[in-house]
Amino acid sequence: MSDKNKEEIIDELELIRHSTAHMMADAVLEMFPDAKIGIGPAIEDGFYYDFELPRNLVQEDLAEIEKIMKKNLKSKVKFEKEIVSKETAIERFKDQPYKLELINDLPVDEEISLFTSGKFTDLCRGPHVEQTGKIKANGIKLLSIAGAYWRGDEKNPMLQRIYGTAWKNINDLNAYLKKIEEIKKRDHRNVGRDMDLFSIHPEAGSGLVYWHPKGARIRHYIESFWKDEHFENGYELIKTPHIGKAWLWEKSGHLGFYNENMYSPIDIEGEEYYLKPMNCPFHIMIYKANTRSYRELPLRWAELGTVYRYERSGVLHGLLRVRGFTQDDAHIICTPEQVESEIIEVLRFSLSIWKDLGFTELKAYLATKPEKSVGDKERWDQATESLKTAIEKEGIPYEMDEGGGAFYGPKIDIKVKDALGREWQMSTIQFDFNLPERFNMEYTGSDGQKHRPYMIHRALLGSIERFFGVFTEHYAGAFPVWLMPVQAMLIPVNPDCNDYAETVRKALKKQGIRADIDVNHVPLNQKIKLAQQDKIPYMIIVGNNEMEEEKVSMRLRGNKKVNGISIDECIEMIQTAIKEKI
Repeated sequence: MSDKNKEEIIDELELIRHSTAHMMADAVLEMFPDAKIGIGPAIEDGFYYDFELPRNLVQEDLAEIEKIMKKNLKSKVKFEKEIVSKETAIERFKDQPYKLELINDLPVDEEISLFTSGKFTDLCRGPHVEQTGKIKANGIKLLSIAGAYWRGDEKNPMLQRIYGTAWKNINDLNAYLKKIEEIKKRDHRNVGRDMDLFSIHPEAGSGLVYWHPKGARIRHYIESFWKDEHFENGYELIKTPHIGKAWLWEKSGHLGFYNENMYSPIDIEGEEYYLKPMNCPFHIMIYKANTRSYRELPLRWAELGTVYRYERSGVLHGLLRVRGFTQDDAHIICTPEQVESEIIEVLRFSLSIWKDLGFTELKAYLATKPEKSVGDKERWDQATESLKTAIEKEGIPYEMDEGGGAFYGPKIDIKVKDALGREWQMSTIQFDFNLPERFNMEYTGSDGQKHRPYMIHRALLGSIERFFGVFTEHYAGAFPVWLMPVQAMLIPVNPDCNDYAETVRKALKKQGIRADIDVNHVPLNQKIKLAQQDKIPYMIIVGNNEMEEEKVSMRLRGNKKVNGISIDECIEMIQTAIKEKI
């Protein structure tokens, strides 16, 4: 399918979804004549509409609203566009306070477009399908109800939001609903609970993660891998405090432009300290602890630094959006001559890590200089060109995001695709022309003069918490063998086989395989079921026959069976999977 045809399909679906949102609002007003309506845009894979209603909706209401929508679709009425003055619009929506607010925010002389289908008229720019018959009744489905502050502001009233989806036919709808079920099954919050990996306790603090033994083990293996790879690739690890005096955040500019994401200061002996929202200023303080020469550069410093950022309770979401998280931060400080080679290397390193973690589909987005920026044009041009060169050298697909860079430097964002084809923005390689100036960072060049170094921020996984959430959903909890807390579970068929099972377990552990044994007095099928629930990669079954022949039988994750192999063959199979990061 050509890109043009893909765009046409996307545009058609967007029209269908936007128009279906209107049909839903019409149905809600039929069911609740006094309803106050908010906004109802098309979104990725669907649409929503916000309402103020006389009572809280329940899931059963969605079926009734859907029934009314399908009844109204049969009329096949046109979407009629009408241009009116602001005064006329105010009169038409005098009983709809949320629409009035939107209208009053518009310039006095602006013409306003309305769209009417049947008895329903909405304030809307459009466009829509020509008539409601273009919307297939068997292609729509109302999905869920949620709360949403009017215009996203927690100071405004909380409205009820209905989410729905619309497709061209029932087959596309069913495929999407099947995908939704798979997403629910893989939801990291459910998997984390079922596998006993982590928990979050709002009564003790929303957005704060409690790592259970199994989850903490997996996290430990991920962090150990991360640290080892950084040492292997020329980085040094550093460690910085969790709080800093107000001076530091004034100097960095965070109190000026990032204050709303920071927590209130802590008073320590009459001086204000802040929980750190970022690690960067601390790394700069380490740089400035000594006089630096060009001979020392580049410096590659990495830290698993825990930071704290204020997030509204309404946006908190499992591990994906939290208030305290560990950022896998790195800063590269180098000379202008080293910039291109350093960027090429940091991108190569990032892609290598993602490959080892099992993500093979990646795409880069190169964000360039915005209208308002700091730093010399020459530096911006050099930095942008070095980012582009690195992307093209690695041969990964990319898009230009013209003007999308931060005011302090251009950047590469790397998005990875998970097992369900969803894109997640993870890694960032970001130039910073602001902080080196603010902190007067210098090095002595070969000419004996003082020079300003280049500074590159690099978050590879983004944060350990968010990465773990994405990682869990990618694998549905069936993590690669090398990361599993228990890689092999010994399951004796009966108590007489316990001693032999322990002998096999010791042999595995001696070869570095994390093995456990289930000696509970429960049936064999139940032991297997428990191991499957914990996503154990290898279940090693030992019965009387295996004990007599000094062999084992194996049930692999996914139910493949291997019967009657030697202990050495079993060890080799597991070690191969660990070594190859299967």
